[in-house]
Amino acid sequence: MLKNKKILLGVTGSIAAYKAAFLVRLLVKAGADVQVIMTRAATDFISPLTMSTLSKNPVLTDLFENDSWANHAILGRSAHLMLIAPLSCNTLSKMATGACDNLLMAVYLSATCPVLVAPAMEEDMWKHSTTKENLEKIAGFGHTIIPVSSGELASGLFGEGRMAEPEEIVSFIENFVFPAGELAGKKALVSAGPTYEPIDPVRFIGNHSSGKM
Repeated sequence: MLKNKKILLGVTGSIAAYKAAFLVRLLVKAGADVQVIMTRAATDFISPLTMSTLSKNPVLTDLFENDSWANHAILGRSAHLMLIAPLSCNTLSKMATGACDNLLMAVYLSATCPVLVAPAMEEDMWKHSTTKENLEKIAGFGHTIIPVSSGELASGLFGEGRMAEPEEIVSFIENFVFPAGELAGKKALVSAGPTYEPIDPVRFIGNHSSGKM
């Protein structure tokens, strides 16, 4: 369902970054063209090599690298959708305030496509009033927040804040791109007539149409 869709995947510094590898694999399997952008903190949790191998595209981490410049404006304009998963508390605060100190934030601020985020953090961080305010703020920007789940967290505690599972995120994206029921109540007319198979520029073989096709 995501065939030929260009998806920007931002990966931030969270232990849930390991799930991003499974997420990339599922998105590619669904036919999407995935461009991964990682923060420096994210590379401490999962290697760019892993992500580039799975996405079949070079992973971007810096604005300037090897005497070249990552064109964040074009990246932000050329995608069908931008997904940040996992979204750390730190990157969330940058999104809410417009702080631009890395490539991911530069691409985010240049994005003209829909933006979806999948938060991942400890329960106390998730329930903090500042986090709630920041989530409300980016929701006000028109961004879509994929709900977190409850379960065992990296600290060993149990509670809310777990990033949604990769399968759930892909399903969420598919429903976002192709909303279920969008044709409900619509009437469609499908018509077909006779067929013509050319023999040469003048002659053809045809068949009569019953009008009931």
